[in-house]
This record gives sequence, C-alpha cells and structure tokens, in this order.
Amino acid sequence: MKDSTFNPEQQQKDISSKIVAGLERVSEVFKILLWEKAKLVGLSPIQIQILIFVAFHKDNLCNVSHLAKEFNVTKPTISDAIRVLDKKGMIEKDFSSSDNRSYSIRISELGNDIIAQTYNFSTPLKKQVDNLSQPELESLFGTLSQLIFKLHQSGILSVQRTCYSCKFYQKNQESDYCNLLQQELLQQDIRLDCPEYEEKPKG
Repeated sequence: MKDSTFNPEQQQKDISSKIVAGLERVSEVFKILLWEKAKLVGLSPIQIQILIFVAFHKDNLCNVSHLAKEFNVTKPTISDAIRVLDKKGMIEKDFSSSDNRSYSIRISELGNDIIAQTYNFSTPLKKQVDNLSQPELESLFGTLSQLIFKLHQSGILSVQRTCYSCKFYQKNQESDYCNLLQQELLQQDIRLDCPEYEEKPKG
C-alpha cells in the first residue's frame, strides 16, 4: 500500500510516481471536458468519441471490431453505441464490403452537425499546452510519443498508429527516417495518428 503511486509519501521519493499521478489528473480533464459536451448534445462520451473518430479516419478503421480496439472496450459496447447513433440518425451503415455481416460507419448530415458542436471539446486543454515554449513542447511530445510506443509494446495499448511501430519507419544512427515520405523526421515530425500507418511485421 505504501508504495502506491497515489500515496503522497511515495510521490515525494519517486518522480515516476509523481508523473503517473500527474497523467491521471490530465486524464480527468479529458473526462470532464467530454462529459460537458455529452450533456450538451444528449449523447454519451463514447458516442461522441465514435462520431469524432469516424469523421477523421478512413473507412477501413470505422467498423465495430476496430473501434472496440481503438477505445479499449468490448464489441457489444461499441455495437450498443452505434445502435443509438443509428437510431438518432447520426450515422449510416455501409455494407458494401465483401463480408455481408460487417459494415463500416459513415457520418450523416445530422451527425456532422453534432461533430461541429463537440469536436473541439479538448480546446481548453490545448490552450494551456499552447502556452508552453517550443523547447518544452518538443521535449514533452518526445516523451509522450515514446511512452505511447512502449505502452503498445507491453500490450497495455492495443492500437497505435505512431511512426515507431510503422513498417515505413527506419532508425538511423542519429535520426529517424520515413521510407514512405522518403525524408528524415525531426522530433516534431513523428506522428501519433498517421493516415498512412502500416504495422511493422512482427519477428
């Protein structure tokens, strides 16, 4: 119990515990901001997250199986959320794939109206991040991108689309390189959600 990350005494002697406790505080900010928008439009947080994700990602990522992995919830949870969104006329199901049992999700006109009201839920947090200096931003981003990569490697995060695990990524002696873009990547060029991402073969 004494070595808990959330024990203030533990935090005083272990900076890693302080950082983890800090990340937990930041995650609370996301919950608060998302709930505020959810109450405004009469949807649940996961329903808003689905709408925003589908609005900005390719069709092959906008199906029940992938959305369940993306948000680390069960397929029935995603199916229930989609059923409500469909009933409210905010999405459309596209059954044009070769598998008649599966479908991708597209946003309806009404859904786009809801997205216009909710997509910026994280703006209050971004405004605070914008106040950091450029060196601070680059340092923070470098740390976050590596942390996300390591969490994925350890199996805690099931989905990521960052450069470090992409088949096009190459680590040279002193630099990062993208074989798709055919260019060297500066720290700020590393992507966390790349549209062209393809997972690196294992082994």
